[in-house]
Amino acid sequence: MNMPARASRRMLPGMLAALAATAGIAQAQRPASAVAPEELPTPPVDAIRFVPPDERTIPDSPLGDMIRFGRDVFVETQRYAKKYVGNGLNCVNCHLDAGRRAGSGPLWAAYVAYPAFRTKNQQINTYEQRLDGCFRFSMNGTMPPADSAVVVGLVSYSYWLATGAPVGAQLAGRGFPEVPQPALAPDAARGAEVYGTHCVACHGADGGGLKAQGAFVFPPLWGRESYNAGAGMHRINTAAAFIKANMPQGQGGTLSDQEAWDVAAFVNKHPRPADPRVRKGPAK
Repeated sequence: MNMPARASRRMLPGMLAALAATAGIAQAQRPASAVAPEELPTPPVDAIRFVPPDERTIPDSPLGDMIRFGRDVFVETQRYAKKYVGNGLNCVNCHLDAGRRAGSGPLWAAYVAYPAFRTKNQQINTYEQRLDGCFRFSMNGTMPPADSAVVVGLVSYSYWLATGAPVGAQLAGRGFPEVPQPALAPDAARGAEVYGTHCVACHGADGGGLKAQGAFVFPPLWGRESYNAGAGMHRINTAAAFIKANMPQGQGGTLSDQEAWDVAAFVNKHPRPADPRVRKGPAK
């Protein structure tokens, strides 16, 4: 297990099991939601505002070490959970600012929303099962064991980010803000123009992303190293919502609704790994 030295020095026998049990208790205490988070409407203007705690307040304790490790996994998934990832992405590529940023699927809003019924699999999912979906679809990989340090770390980090957040409430900034249907049907040809103007510098003409010293600095948007066809980002409306709120990097909200939908259509028309639920042959 690639755990940072600061954490490994402090690990005590049985700590992982204790933390896993704690996470399980906290999970059991969260009430079920009647609607899947990705299907909920954009939070109303009077939705509860929440600000996650400052990282400097992470406790100096075994739990704090696990929270920090979970953050490391989230930000550098390729390093700390590579064996479970089948592409070139890190969790932070879809959940910006280490999972803290409102409007970018923040972890603090997701954690307090589970268990929840999801139409994607027609089941009540726990938060850990939601992570499973991220590994299987967005990361085109496999879910780490439930009692592994990777899962316990991610749950611990999410739990800490949600410190003080009301359970089951509509939190402002949850998920990706819904973008209204554009006046014109999404068009990949127009999207190619948007991509060439606003996206190509970071993600490349071939959508393969940008690497430095062998690691992706900007993520691949299609091809073998990107999310598979079962990922939420492969839905044009979801991709448009993420793009509108967060892209270009540091300039979120500058594209029009039409541009966001068009470029989402352009990105998602390209080949990528197949949805593992229907995969018959090798990934594209």
